[in-house]
Amino acid sequence: MGLDDKIANKGQDLGGKVKEGAGKATGDRDLEAEGKGDQAAAGIKQAGEKIKDAVKNVIN
Repeated sequence: MGLDDKIANKGQDLGGKVKEGAGKATGDRDLEAEGKGDQAAAGIKQAGEKIKDAVKNVIN
């Protein structure tokens, strides 16, 4: 997993947490849901990158 990808995924995850917290604080369910979605997308991307790394290690 490239460093750039790790940083981008972590940024998306943290941004999602901020959105979720802001949504909870303001009672904005749409913003809260959007934040949870951002976190889920970041998790999926991280999992995909880990799979790529594992495959590279097996091949090499």
